[in-house]
Amino acid sequence: PRCWEEGRVSEAGRDGMWCQAFLLFLGISPAVPSFPQDSLEAQLQLGWVVGSGQHLAPWLSLSLLWAFAGCDSGFGKQAAHHLDSMGFKVFASVLNLESAGAQELRQRCSPSLTLLQMDLTKPEDIWKAQQLIQPQTASTGLWGLVNNAGFDDTIADAELSPLCKFRACMDVNFFGTLELTKALLPLLRSARGRIVTVSSPAGDMPYPCLAAYGASKAALTLLMDTFRSELEPWGVKVSVILPGYFKTGTSCYPAYWHEKKEQLLASLPADLLQAYGEDYIHEINKQFVKFMKTANEDLSSVVNSITDALISASPAARYYPGAGMWLIYFIHHYLPSVIRDLFLKTFFINQKLPRALQPKHQNGLKHD
Repeated sequence: PRCWEEGRVSEAGRDGMWCQAFLLFLGISPAVPSFPQDSLEAQLQLGWVVGSGQHLAPWLSLSLLWAFAGCDSGFGKQAAHHLDSMGFKVFASVLNLESAGAQELRQRCSPSLTLLQMDLTKPEDIWKAQQLIQPQTASTGLWGLVNNAGFDDTIADAELSPLCKFRACMDVNFFGTLELTKALLPLLRSARGRIVTVSSPAGDMPYPCLAAYGASKAALTLLMDTFRSELEPWGVKVSVILPGYFKTGTSCYPAYWHEKKEQLLASLPADLLQAYGEDYIHEINKQFVKFMKTANEDLSSVVNSITDALISASPAARYYPGAGMWLIYFIHHYLPSVIRDLFLKTFFINQKLPRALQPKHQNGLKHD
C-alpha cells in the first residue's frame, strides 16, 4: 500500500527533496492541488518552483497551526522548523513559552513563526488561539491544522491504572484535540484545507500496559476517520499519522518512568497490590525501559509524513512512518489475534504472572 511504501521512501529523502523522490518513485507527476476560485488564489494556491536540482519548493506562505505542546519537543518542534524553512506561515503552540523547545524555535526559525501558549485541557487557551489566528486568516482561511497532542504517564495493566489516568489521557489526547479542531473548522472549511493528526498504533491494537493511552488514541483515530468522511463534501482532507516508536520529549527518560512507577505503587489499594505484587510492576517498568532503548532518534520520516499530508495533492488517509510498521499492521490485519498478541508481548512488554496466580503462592494458600 502507498502509505507503507511512503514510510520507507521518506526516510531516504533529505533537504526537502523527499516529496519529489516519492512522487517519481510511484510514477506520478507532481501536481498542484486544486483550490476554490473565489478564495484569493494568489494567497491560497500552492505554487511550485522547479529548480536545477528538480526538487519542489513552495513559493507562497500558508497558515498552519500546531496543537498542545506540540512544538516543545519531538515531532512538533522538528516539523515546525521544517515547515518554517519551506516558507510556510506557522503558528506553533507550546505548553510553556519559556521552555527549551520554545527558545530553540525562536533561535532557529524565521520571524514569521508565531509561538502560542496552549494547554488543550484549558478551553480559554483554545479560545485565545482562535482569536489570534482568525483575523490573520480571515480572507484566506486556515490551510492546515496539525494535532500533535500526546500524553501518557502510566505503564501498567488496565486494572492497575487509576481511573484518573484514563480521564487525563482522554482530556488531552481526545477531548482537547476535538475542541481545538471544532474551534478552527470554520477557517479550515473556508480554505478547503487539511487536518493532520498524530495518533498511535496503540489505538489500533492492544499494546500491553498501555490501556489508558491506547483507549484515548483509539477514540482519536476513529474521530478523525469520521471527520474525514463528513468533511469530504467541504473539500477538507483529513489524515492520521501512526508512527512507530521514536525518541521524543521526556517519554524516553528512565528516571521519569521510575518516578511514575513509584507514584503508582503508592496509590494502589492494598488488596490490588497484594494480588499482583510489587515485583510484577517492577518487571513491567524494567521491560519498558529496556524497550525505550530501541526508540528511533531520527524523526524525519514522521516529519515527512506530516508534510506530505499537508501539501500533497492526494494525501493518504493514514501514514505509517517507522521501521517495521508494515509488518506490525500486516500481522494485525491478516493473522489470528493470538499471533498478534504474542508478537506484541515479544517485542514490547511480556507481563509475568501476577503474584496471586504464581504456583508457589497458590500452594501456600492451600496449606493455609
